[in-house]
Amino acid sequence: MNNDVVKILVLDDEPFMLKLLGQILARLGYRSVTTCDSGRVALGLVDNPFRCPDLILLDINMPEMDGVEFVRHLVEHHYSGALILVSGENERVLQSVGKLVQAHKITGLGHLGKPVIPELLAALIRTWLPPSSAAIETATRIYGADELHAAIANGELVNHYQPKVVVATGEVVGVETLVRWHHPSDGLVFPDRFIDIAERHGLIDELTRVVLAGALAQARRWQDAGLALRVAVNLSMENLASLNFLDYLVDVTAEAGVAPQEMMLEVTESCLMQDPRVPLEVLTRLHLKRFGLSIDDFGTGNSSLTQLRDIPFDELKIDHSFVHGACANDTQRAMFDASLGLAKQLGMDVVAEGVEDQADWDFLREQGCDLAQGYFIARPMPAEDMPDWLVDWEARRAGLNPVQAQQAMQAGGVEARFSNPWL
Repeated sequence: MNNDVVKILVLDDEPFMLKLLGQILARLGYRSVTTCDSGRVALGLVDNPFRCPDLILLDINMPEMDGVEFVRHLVEHHYSGALILVSGENERVLQSVGKLVQAHKITGLGHLGKPVIPELLAALIRTWLPPSSAAIETATRIYGADELHAAIANGELVNHYQPKVVVATGEVVGVETLVRWHHPSDGLVFPDRFIDIAERHGLIDELTRVVLAGALAQARRWQDAGLALRVAVNLSMENLASLNFLDYLVDVTAEAGVAPQEMMLEVTESCLMQDPRVPLEVLTRLHLKRFGLSIDDFGTGNSSLTQLRDIPFDELKIDHSFVHGACANDTQRAMFDASLGLAKQLGMDVVAEGVEDQADWDFLREQGCDLAQGYFIARPMPAEDMPDWLVDWEARRAGLNPVQAQQAMQAGGVEARFSNPWL
């Protein structure tokens, strides 16, 4: 990245901080730096196509217009750049504002306390990437219900699978099914761009049935190949509102030749539940028929404890926001520990989502978490990519190179007993 072309705005009400940050940025090689002590003046720069900053270093606590209000105005002014929060406020306040930035769909690169350490500031700025015009156009495109209906009918929805592994041993025991839209012109479209459309326009049941059919067929293929993986599928509240869905699920699972015990049905707790009667009946009967039930994104909704009390869940998935970085964050760690302890007392398995690095993995091992999934283990992938990934993963587990891992798998599998400092 050419430092000369990155336009940076420093917004802080303290003249000393403006001067200090300007000097730090100059020493780091950034030449196009503007300093400002007023949110309203800064918004004027955002509106100027020749001076709009690519990156804003934002103080939170300022008179007249504080940083939180400034973030809201950035949305109104259609700001497409990135933010770094620079403040003397405590860690929890910085995290709250960071979450707000994320909720507003503004790119947040992170936060720094005062006094600013130049090396940390440089590291955050290096993560900034200029958005391409094509990416912006695709990201802002709104799809219509007719387009999605045609995509379902034309077989454009495809399943990807993200592995779940046992934290203590690294053994691969399951996958989560994650739907993608293989758009003919936009490429791979992620579910956050079309699931809401499906739910609002009565397409979610049809969409879920396509995902289920693909997941069950793939589960059977894995079983026939001798690979025992429990396959998880996400359900919508709209699916659970119909008693007919239960009969459909039982029938389609039997037709695929997959035992209910080999399926895990994940329900996002924020979707549960307006009228509890039908969903409670459907979920309870599914449990009686030995389907696994998982409460997804635990901790992000409004009535988590009520759902755990009323529904016989087998598994609790701790949301990624309480997992990644928890080893270095007291608040996240407390939330994680509370969720883990509660699930253990209720006899539930615990899955940690969002495991992104070695520190996350080591933290889960120390805490005694059951299962994990996340980019540190594997990104969601097409089913045909699973064999190669399994070879690489077994190599990581056992400390072998990929060729040795392939030979070990062909000879009967890699045992979790291998001495491996990585684990």
